[in-house]
Amino acid sequence: MKYMLIMRASDEAFAGMGEIDFDQMIETIGRYNQEMIQAGVLLAAEGLDDAEEGVVVDYSSEPPVVTDGPYGETKELFGGFYILNVASKEEAVEWAKRSPMTGPGFKTEIRRVTTIDELPQDNEWIKKERAWREATGQL
Repeated sequence: MKYMLIMRASDEAFAGMGEIDFDQMIETIGRYNQEMIQAGVLLAAEGLDDAEEGVVVDYSSEPPVVTDGPYGETKELFGGFYILNVASKEEAVEWAKRSPMTGPGFKTEIRRVTTIDELPQDNEWIKKERAWREATGQL
């Protein structure tokens, strides 16, 4: 099963990261990532650019309205994610507990990633997507 670990930090926690030596932070996160690679559970891991560089497309009106970031309350934002392939939610939780990004203001949300196999296989659009995924090596 795939699980997404969504990395969150409060404004204070995020600001405190600026006081950490960048090379040390990269090494610490690199060691954590290497553990997951060696365990064969890491599928993807990415950080996200600052919310001020993003935009939001709001579909509440026609046409949709595009606004520059930051958007929403910062507690709603996340700064990066991991996609893990593990046997259970409990295993995803155990990996999240080992994260080096810890302390007051840091949180990890864990959500299962649904798969195409869980959708109605007789639907024409699911068939087209499955064919595309197979053609691109994703299945």
